[in-house]
This record gives sequence, structure tokens and C-alpha cells, in this order.
Amino acid sequence: MRCAVLGDPIEHSLSPVLHRAAYAALGLDWSYDAVRVAAGGLAAYVAGLDEEWRGLSLTMPLKREVVPLLTSQDDWTRISGAANSLLLDPDGGRHGLNTDVPGAEAALGEATDSRLRGALVLGGGATATSVLLALAERGLERATVVVRDPERAADTVAAVSRHPRAPGLTVITFDDLAVTTGDVVVSTVPAEAQTETLLDAVREVPVVFDVVYEPWPTRLVAAARAEGRTVVTGFDLLLWQAVDQVRAMTGRFEVPVDAMRAAGEAALAERAEQHRSGGTLH
Repeated sequence: MRCAVLGDPIEHSLSPVLHRAAYAALGLDWSYDAVRVAAGGLAAYVAGLDEEWRGLSLTMPLKREVVPLLTSQDDWTRISGAANSLLLDPDGGRHGLNTDVPGAEAALGEATDSRLRGALVLGGGATATSVLLALAERGLERATVVVRDPERAADTVAAVSRHPRAPGLTVITFDDLAVTTGDVVVSTVPAEAQTETLLDAVREVPVVFDVVYEPWPTRLVAAARAEGRTVVTGFDLLLWQAVDQVRAMTGRFEVPVDAMRAAGEAALAERAEQHRSGGTLH
């Protein structure tokens, strides 16, 4: 069987490392590749797949683009309006799953058992939506979403409001961001957007969840670790959402989490060494 991760950009995705490690541990002769599919190209790509294909992992900008293509969807896809997983049936069925929400909840649960009542979320896309929904599952009461253009957060606000215990949301721009003292800061913005002004604004927040894992560590994570704050990493999220994807795609309940984690950590270490030595990543 064949599977892949789709998105744009896609070159640095760790998903192939994680899924291939799972297949090897499970004794499955399956393939898993990374394929660049730009915005607007998902429908044509899916239409060209044959019966060898079982599943697709989806990253930006495809998580919301996939929804109109689905014949069924899980509850988190329905609530969030986005899917990061597409299961393909031989009869043409296309089933959407959002494993980012339970993945984010698992990543948070590994790092802290603190009650996270107030959040600051940097960025307002599909991943920000999923982490907000995961925090809502943990009892989040209020959140401020920081974006460049408030209109771009409309889908996130609408999705989070569908949660049965929806937190109160406030949307501001980065120009309006001031020093905050919430319980958790969630960053879904690129590493280069983590300016000194932003770092200063969130320096008092005790839990930092940065979904970016390339390049690593980001400035936000490096600062948080140096100051002894709790850090939840993008790799943690990637791992746990992939665990649910492997389970759904293969039908195997006992997913080899330790093998997946070890493979991913080894790949990240190799990339870090490449960066230090000035080499080229392949």
C-alpha cells in the first residue's frame, strides 16, 4: 500500500521518517513519501490516485482545502473545518480525520498537568484552531488570537465557537500585542516571525507550545528553556498526530510510538548537525 504527506512547502517534513519507522516496526511493506502539492492542486492530485493508495497526511495549505472532497468526516474535522488526514477506500470513499486535535492534547498532557485557563495564540490558521480545540478539551476559558489581519482568523473563531465548552476569544493584531501573563502561549507562526518584541511580550508565560520544528530550536523555545519554562514542541505534536494517522491508515491498534519517536529524534539530531556544519539537507 502507498501513503504520503502532501503540502507546500514539504521538503523538510518529518512525517516520512515517522510513518516509515512505524511500518518497519509493524512488519508492513508499505511506502510513504513527501509530495509537494500547492494550494488549489489537491483535488486533481487525489483524482489521479489508484487503488494502491490508502492514506494521505495533509499539511498547509491543504487542511481546509480537503474538506469539500470528503465523503465522510470525523467530529474534529466537522468542528474545526479542517482535516490533516485523508483515508482512501477502493470504492472511492474519502474519509477526513483531524488527528491534530488529539495529537495536541496528548503532547500537552505529556508536558504538563497544569490547568491552562488562559492562552495567547500566535497565528490563526488550521493548526492554531486544532490546538485551541485541544486546550478547550483541557478546560481553557479564554484565549487571545494574534494575527496580521483579523479577517484571517474568522474560520478559527467560528470553529472554536462550535466546541461545546468554547473559550471566550479575542482577536488582535501583532501591532496590538503587549506583555501578557496567561498560562500558555501557542506559536504557529514561522520562526523568522519570532521577533525580540514578541519574545519580550510572552516572557512571563509559563508554558510555551511552538508547533514549528524546522529550524529547531526556535528563538521562542530557546528563550523558554533558558528561563526554565515548560516547553511543548512541534515534534511532540507531529509525533502524536502521526500515531493516530498510522492507526487509522493501517488498522493496527498497537502503534510503535517509541520506534517513531526514536526515528524522529535521530532525524532532528542529524539536521541540527547539518546546520552546525553548514552542510546541505537532503
